[in-house]
Amino acid sequence: MKYLKLGSSGLEVSAITLGCMSYGTAERGNHDWTLDEETSRPFIRKALEMGITTFDTANVYSDGTSEEFVGRALADFASREDVVIATKVHGTMRPGPNGGGLSRVHIMNQIDASLKRLGTDYVDLYQIHRWDDTVPIEETMEALHDIVKAGKARYIGASSMFAWQFAKAQYTADLGGFTRFVSMQDHYNLIQREEEREMHPFCLDQGVGVLPWSPLARGRLTRPWGESSTRDDTDNVSARVYAGTEDVDHQIADAVGTVALNRGISRAQVALAWVRQQPAVTSPIVGATKQQHLDDAVASVDLTLSADELAALEAPYTPHEPTGF
Repeated sequence: MKYLKLGSSGLEVSAITLGCMSYGTAERGNHDWTLDEETSRPFIRKALEMGITTFDTANVYSDGTSEEFVGRALADFASREDVVIATKVHGTMRPGPNGGGLSRVHIMNQIDASLKRLGTDYVDLYQIHRWDDTVPIEETMEALHDIVKAGKARYIGASSMFAWQFAKAQYTADLGGFTRFVSMQDHYNLIQREEEREMHPFCLDQGVGVLPWSPLARGRLTRPWGESSTRDDTDNVSARVYAGTEDVDHQIADAVGTVALNRGISRAQVALAWVRQQPAVTSPIVGATKQQHLDDAVASVDLTLSADELAALEAPYTPHEPTGF
């Protein structure tokens, strides 16, 4: 495993981040493919044994039970100082006023709730899960700053939004003397590259690390086109973010298959290696519900694609509608 600084910050993260949305109580979520606590613990333990030290979850994943499972597993299998725990805030956690979003009251309530579920005094990276048009960005940035100053979060990060919104947030932090975001968790893979236009150049310029979500396009880049999985068949996010571009995406998936065949490796390794070789990317977020998922993710860290392979993988791409916001 390799370890890298997250952007220009001092925080070191593993080159692969384990995404923990797949771990939680199914009855308290909306995912048929969610693994219960007994089933998920071996994946967290194996990830640690393979050198993965960075774990990403969110308060809304299975109504908080993902945080609970991850927190208990990490407490049992690792020392707190040896792991990087990242979680998020924005989604609705209860009905009624102040139940979601990025208001000061919701952020303050949810950091305490997340810490309780995770069983820790602090998170290493506290991320806003999306942009909130209903709250002044000054209010959000000051609340996050206060959380850092209180010692409840070491760093703060953001997730999918437009580049102008992210620039506005960083400018607001500078203007108010607040803590800046050190990371951007965005939707980025071989069949969704729109972040290369504005977001990634901005992150490179500003020293912000990128933690891509769905680097394998929710499995579409890991198997022959047309095959599916339980998650693919039941995940409403997949249907929303990958609709209408099948013809072009088919060609990209075929190119991944060709490179993988020539190399004698899996498609997942090729697709992840491509993401990791992009200049703005620090650590792609990979979910794991099978041992092979972890094996492929870790193997991709030592895989360097040639210029010809990169060109072949990128050639079929055409502009897509940005999705995932």
